[in-house]
Amino acid sequence: MPVDDIQVKRIPAVRVAELTTIAARLEPAAINPVIQPLYRELSERLGQAGLTPAGPAIAYYEDVPDGDGVIIHATLPVNADPGSAHGFEITDLPEITQAATILHHGPIENVMATIQTLARWIDENGYRRSGYAREVALEYPDDPDKRVTEVQVPITPA
Repeated sequence: MPVDDIQVKRIPAVRVAELTTIAARLEPAAINPVIQPLYRELSERLGQAGLTPAGPAIAYYEDVPDGDGVIIHATLPVNADPGSAHGFEITDLPEITQAATILHHGPIENVMATIQTLARWIDENGYRRSGYAREVALEYPDDPDKRVTEVQVPITPA
């Protein structure tokens, strides 16, 4: 994975519709079986609410408060007021002032090598992670080998 593809940039705030669930671990084998059905459900509920996604899907993660597992957030950008009247939450993802980003090409199941390349770059360039990554599905055709996902990791100077 070429480090030439790594950029440091600001990620603007975005309003999203989201559904959440819990996975046992923060790794593709634990996340993929639960996030795909979550996105299907979110898409159905958006349609029922008469809302259309206003951008690509964004997945993000956070620790479970009791420390057992990880909370998975499956989101789609929307132009709607915040709340939960439609069977899903509408909330604002905050701006990331500084993020190290890299494009992952291919199935998301193979994202770990891309994440490791980005993690090494962060360490070697005087930064440290300041939160979990966001994964933005920039191109999501039926053929998984042609998918493009931007991995965005919040960073601060080390």
